[in-house]
Amino acid sequence: MKISARNQLKGKVVEVTKGATTAHVKLDIGGSIVTASITNQAVDELQLEVGKEAYAVVKASDVMIAVD
Repeated sequence: MKISARNQLKGKVVEVTKGATTAHVKLDIGGSIVTASITNQAVDELQLEVGKEAYAVVKASDVMIAVD
């Protein structure tokens, strides 16, 4: 698959929580957790499940970082 996003983070699915229409998928990216909100349909089509390797793909014109 070829995509234009440059920020691709490889990780392992550690949690999938489905809601009414949207799921939250948590990936362990080298000890840090990234959470993505995607549709339940996407979870099913991608066959995302705990333990499976996946990529978080970040494509945005602006990214904000906050520090406590």
